[in-house]
Amino acid sequence: MAETQLADVFVEMADTLVDDFDVIEFLHVLTERCVDLLGVSAAGLLLTDQRDRLQVVAASSERTRLLELFQLQTDQGPCLDCFRTGRPVSVADLTLTTAQWPRFAAAAAEVGFAAVHALPMRLRSEVIGALNLFDVRPGAVDEDKLRIGQALADVATIGLLQHRAIHRRDILTEQLQTALNSRVLIEQAKGVLAERLQVDVGQAFALLRDGARSRNRRLSDLSQAIVDGSEQITLGPVNHGSA
Repeated sequence: MAETQLADVFVEMADTLVDDFDVIEFLHVLTERCVDLLGVSAAGLLLTDQRDRLQVVAASSERTRLLELFQLQTDQGPCLDCFRTGRPVSVADLTLTTAQWPRFAAAAAEVGFAAVHALPMRLRSEVIGALNLFDVRPGAVDEDKLRIGQALADVATIGLLQHRAIHRRDILTEQLQTALNSRVLIEQAKGVLAERLQVDVGQAFALLRDGARSRNRRLSDLSQAIVDGSEQITLGPVNHGSA
């Protein structure tokens, strides 16, 4: 394996990991580069979704994608064991594992694969998936190539975890901004009601809350309607409270 080729692949992957990178395209490139660099026949990638369920997200060939799906559907196979344990699982000859994964071994043989090597996508104690290398020939993969495969998986894992962290941060920021905007509307609506009905702001807030509950409306939505004048609240019995 040419060192320049290996370096080029790592540079390509690093360059792809920008804030708005296309995750699916990135992972498909990863599977393709694994085939190019490691001399295996195919590669597939399983990742957890937001509910921590494994999904097939990339594969270098259609038969690989279908085999990965079959693993998930039957809940059986070396790639799932790799994910669950967080440790590599290497099977040099799938015909010798029919007792351990009978359905997977049969399905792999049917599509022409004789060996599989699964590498965990993990950072410290967090495992987010598995990078799976398939070969049509039985036999072990060279240890140096497996280390390169694990290094590629590690780079991808760091990038994906960073992407997820940014996504969660953006969602949290959006939720916080929405809450702040809602609070501004509520304060405005309290002021409008206090002035219009000649009550204090505590009574105005109680009226606003009672009005939202009786109309089955969100407090922020009713506040917006009060502020823009499209809805009214009249003075009546209230439960006193404060904002």
